[in-house]
Amino acid sequence: MGVWLDDHCLSFGDCYIGWRHSWADTRATEGPIVCDKNCEKIHYMAPNIYCCGAGTAADTEAVTDMVSSQLQLHRYHTGRESRVITALTLLKKHLFNYQGYVSAALVLGGVDCTGPHLHTIYPHGSTDTLPFATMGSGSLAAMAIFESKYREGLNRDEGIKLVCEAICSGVFNDLGSGSNVDVCVITKGHKEYLRNHMLPNPRTYISSRGYTFPKKTEVLITKITPLKDKEVVIEGGDAMEE
Repeated sequence: MGVWLDDHCLSFGDCYIGWRHSWADTRATEGPIVCDKNCEKIHYMAPNIYCCGAGTAADTEAVTDMVSSQLQLHRYHTGRESRVITALTLLKKHLFNYQGYVSAALVLGGVDCTGPHLHTIYPHGSTDTLPFATMGSGSLAAMAIFESKYREGLNRDEGIKLVCEAICSGVFNDLGSGSNVDVCVITKGHKEYLRNHMLPNPRTYISSRGYTFPKKTEVLITKITPLKDKEVVIEGGDAMEE
């Protein structure tokens, strides 16, 4: 589950100063199995742009890495900072071409020369632009917190507190979300990535003796069943006349 909160921006002539909060849990699942309890769901796109991913982990990693490399080449060519709308166009075009078969649900946010931006990108390529957004299996629980407590003019600490509560709501009410909380705060010319900012699910019991596992597969049975003798079947009969 990924969450972005769109905070207010201050306008000074032609320049805009604003900030973004991105937040995500760290659970990755394989059906009913929790295969990774501390994965990273906030993906780097550009120094001023980050993306929260939901859906198939391999697809979100591949799509964001591909677009991130394209943005890097674009910065080399132009010598300018990447714009959020550029990343949005590349992502939605790629996903639309695959008609939803690339299972990547993304929440894209960042701050560029035109101000702070927030977009959601669905696996089929459609997009939304919203003041706050959630995606993933725990998005409904997180959205309930946003819709009841979000207001205009939140400062940095209030925004972090709100998205923290929203993520924890998803963590404790959805089996596909869980473990820890990551946060990334993006401002004009600066980003702050706080890995494992919260640990709402600490282990309640750890054996004092520790755990030991065999280094190889144990032999359970050594019974050998011999193969039967191969029987040769010879077909008889007269050859067909031409």
